[in-house]
Amino acid sequence: MTTDVQDTGKAAPSVNPPDEEPPGASRSERLSTLAQQHGALVTLVVAMVAASLSFDTFLTGDNLENMAVSSAFLAVVALGMTFVIITGGIDLSVGSLFALGGVLAAWGSRYGTAVALLLPLAVCGLIGLVNGVLIARSRLAPFIVTLAAMLGARGLMLAVTDEGSQTYLVDKDTFFATLGQGRLLGIGVPVWITVALFVLGAVVLRRTRFGQYVYAVGGNEDAAALMGAPVARTKIAVYTLSGLCAGLAGALNAAWLVSGVTILGSGMELEAISAVVIGGTLLTGGSGFISGSLVGVLLLKVIQNVINQIGSLDSAYQQVVSGAFLAVVVIAQTWLGRRRRVL
Repeated sequence: MTTDVQDTGKAAPSVNPPDEEPPGASRSERLSTLAQQHGALVTLVVAMVAASLSFDTFLTGDNLENMAVSSAFLAVVALGMTFVIITGGIDLSVGSLFALGGVLAAWGSRYGTAVALLLPLAVCGLIGLVNGVLIARSRLAPFIVTLAAMLGARGLMLAVTDEGSQTYLVDKDTFFATLGQGRLLGIGVPVWITVALFVLGAVVLRRTRFGQYVYAVGGNEDAAALMGAPVARTKIAVYTLSGLCAGLAGALNAAWLVSGVTILGSGMELEAISAVVIGGTLLTGGSGFISGSLVGVLLLKVIQNVINQIGSLDSAYQQVVSGAFLAVVVIAQTWLGRRRRVL
């Protein structure tokens, strides 16, 4: 994924992440950048303080652990989505791939942990690869390609489970189940796996040539090609990565639930996109960072937890509150992005 571009005869582009202001930036530019980078984090802190003052059960160990573990699966999906959106793309298939990955992992767990992990990674990664090839080589719209993949993956999952009537269980005494239900230093194993993946993702995005290509393609695809960036290979790589992350998240979720639940994953693609955008990654591409997506996931989970703590709010209105919050964040991010370009 970090191959050079000797076949073009051009030097690899040197691209600084656009959310890093250049030397000599004005005060307004710096404030806009800080707001885009850390606005979600400030909002998260304020929301947690308000929730802890309003609900006695919010800061309890059990509640925090439940939020952390449930956030881990969405965070892994959002990690792959971050790379896709920075390139200016979108991936609507991740929710179905999440469900498919969970079912395949539960089915494969009877043959050992290796099969339980590798099977969903192979299948979901292959679907992501096909998405990337169609988008990059055939120049099809990401929305259409990944929408078709969403339907196809959901259909494959139903075929594997006999129209959803078959539920595959995971033996609680296996190492695979430990990956979902185990604890390390008092914290769930899925949380540790998620933290490790985000650290790795941040290093790849910020410190490798591939990360520079991701920003370059999202910033200006034509300019990136002229500078020698392998545009098609970069797109294929990020969609493959998104498929792998969705499959892995589904596998970990199956290990946590000790079963492959067929009804999961519906709407997860929208949650992942929301978390990435809330975290400061622009839908237009070329700007974003991994840690922001993690903050976005945590903020969504805190809001959902607060709504559950209230209890009296109808589920339909819960969706209204979440949707309104996302709309406000998108408008703010768009305004900040335009302000920075004008300045």
